[in-house]
Amino acid sequence: MTTYRNPKIVTGSVVRHGNSILLCRRAIEPSKGLWTIPAGYLEIGETPEEGAMREAAEEAAVPITITGLLAVYTERIGGRVLLFHRARLERPCFAAGPESQAVALFRDDQLPWDQLAFPSVRWALLDEQRPGGPFGNPDDSPG
Repeated sequence: MTTYRNPKIVTGSVVRHGNSILLCRRAIEPSKGLWTIPAGYLEIGETPEEGAMREAAEEAAVPITITGLLAVYTERIGGRVLLFHRARLERPCFAAGPESQAVALFRDDQLPWDQLAFPSVRWALLDEQRPGGPFGNPDDSPG
């Protein structure tokens, strides 16, 4: 019998409203109390875009519009593939869901770089500021 070990798929989005980005302060471990983009595990039967929209609704109580694929990152050690999208927030009306302590809009020049939950969040925020894509792991990432 062959046993397969497959990666988990994470989906999420960098949600923009004008010159600001929506971030969620995590209410759960790992990285409780740190800021992240709305993201989580893809569920069976949903597309990555549907999963990203669901995660935004669960974590920030907000509907979003997906505008394109931002990046595909690989965490070899953690066994995850992360599909992050570019998204737009139509109205700045949001609230913390059960997995978030707080939700806030940060202007590009006020992003909490020293309080980000995961390396992949940093990568996504940096890649979101670049034209083009989709992007992949940075050259200096452990992947």
